[in-house]
Amino acid sequence: MDYQKREQPGCGGCLLILLLLIFLSGGARGLINFLGTLIFSGLAGVLVFIGLFWGVTYWIQKKVSSYESSQTESHNRFVWLLVQILINIAKIDGQVTKEEISTIQHFFQYNLHYTQTQMLWVKDLIKEAISTGVTLESLLQEFRATFAYEPRLILLELIYQILYTKTTVPENELQIARNIARYLEISSYDQRTIEAKYMYRGRRTAATSRDSADQYYAVLGLEPGADMETIKKAYRKLSMTYHPDKVRHLGGEFQKVAEEKMKEINAAYDYFKKINQA
Repeated sequence: MDYQKREQPGCGGCLLILLLLIFLSGGARGLINFLGTLIFSGLAGVLVFIGLFWGVTYWIQKKVSSYESSQTESHNRFVWLLVQILINIAKIDGQVTKEEISTIQHFFQYNLHYTQTQMLWVKDLIKEAISTGVTLESLLQEFRATFAYEPRLILLELIYQILYTKTTVPENELQIARNIARYLEISSYDQRTIEAKYMYRGRRTAATSRDSADQYYAVLGLEPGADMETIKKAYRKLSMTYHPDKVRHLGGEFQKVAEEKMKEINAAYDYFKKINQA
């Protein structure tokens, strides 16, 4: 199933057309009689409610459609695939719970800083993903065929962020993330770097100097005790891989994900430089 843009909502106007027809066929008297009948029959309130409901729905659809049209095709397709993949992961146990939906919405709202309009769009995408039967394999196949290596890394980064919003991440879900990384042809080094960082965060309790060192080794994808030359090589490699310009076409929110990743990489490298200079 391919991503489809939402069409601009129609103008409606059915009630106006009906009133115009009544006026043309019965004149002003016919129109007044019709409206009077509505008022005395109590249908006027119903029509007002329907009108208000339609107006709010139209306004929401208009805002969502306008936002979607303002974004690049790459951005819209990336978000659509991301939502579809996350919902498919949630479907692994046979159902999508309210808690899982809330987690995904919370992620977009607070991790990606989506506005109210963007969240309305995401909620539409979530509903669509729940109701469709697209397989995870076909989604990943499309993603791999559409996006280069750097956007695939961003996808994996976001999947791990979602997984580690839980207090305890089930092993089968971690295995799904690893399988996704393998299917997207992400190197085992890059996959371990991402997983180690989030796994460490999930287990971390109190900050100590040892904790800091282990955390920074994890950010660089290295085992504790790696020498400075190995650290420099890892830093250079990750700096090139996660440069924000490489995901500019995905939109500002995903460029910020890369920027945050670069901040973590720079902080880790600065930590080891200071240790070695001391």
